[in-house]
Amino acid sequence: MSRNLKNYLIIGLKGMAMGVADVVPGVSGGTIAFISGIYKELVATIDHLDIGIVKSLKNKGIRQTFIDYNLGFLISLFSGILFSVLLLARIISHLLDNYPILVWSFFFGLVLASIIYVGKQIQKWNVVLVFFMMAAAFLAYYLTIATPSEVPDQLYYYFLSGAIAIIAMILPGISGSFILVLLGSYGIVLSALTDFVEALLSGDWNLMKTNFTKVFTFIVGCLVGLKLFSKVLKWMFTHKKNITLAILTGFMVGSLNKIWPWKKLLSTRINRHGEEVPLLEQSISPFSYQGESQLILAIVLALVGFSLILLLEKLAVKK
Repeated sequence: MSRNLKNYLIIGLKGMAMGVADVVPGVSGGTIAFISGIYKELVATIDHLDIGIVKSLKNKGIRQTFIDYNLGFLISLFSGILFSVLLLARIISHLLDNYPILVWSFFFGLVLASIIYVGKQIQKWNVVLVFFMMAAAFLAYYLTIATPSEVPDQLYYYFLSGAIAIIAMILPGISGSFILVLLGSYGIVLSALTDFVEALLSGDWNLMKTNFTKVFTFIVGCLVGLKLFSKVLKWMFTHKKNITLAILTGFMVGSLNKIWPWKKLLSTRINRHGEEVPLLEQSISPFSYQGESQLILAIVLALVGFSLILLLEKLAVKK
């Protein structure tokens, strides 16, 4: 596919949007890819990657290999994702710590519109599709109320976390960062990312080396998991598209509990920094919330998130 610099910049921006979504537990970067019209190309390009790329580089050269394997697309997209994750992870963490209701309201609106968008891709619903949707919704809801596990801060777990979470990150409706929360590794991965950026800016080479090793191991795990799962995902969309879309719609419906803005704290835990952080929370009515519910502003931000998806849909249809 022939592309110019403008096209690659747009792909990079879509990658940045995916990166922002993947940092937040409960929101899927795969949803952004699906709505922005690059999902099928992403899956097909990843599936096409194999050891033959080495032979191609030797026999055909860099330029033709880039064309044959669509590497320009991948580099632009993943550069955008990496840029967002590295530079915006700390900002997202700060916003979640200080303005949780407003941040979750925005993403609640975004996911709600995504449910409608993905569900509309099925032209004719039937009993079987409704069953798969409800089963997926139940499973996703169960995951939102599951107790996160405690994990070791070891390299092998960074690898495993990356390999498992990337499957969710690429699937519309399933949040990779939420899977990291359930695995218990969300905190250590996010800390490694933010500490690496801080060490890079401050020139602390020892700290940068330590956290680079963790981040690199996590990325390798992501690449392995992505490659292994891409063939399954491509087959599902090729042969069982409607069932796959119904399952993804159900996952998004069930995940709404996770990103509901108003929560009641049930229990806490002590993280690796010695800080007390939430462990279990229960969704409650904004009128039962102990504190400032910020209801009006929350509704406005939810509408902004909802409208953003509708805008992306219109742009995709226009394209």
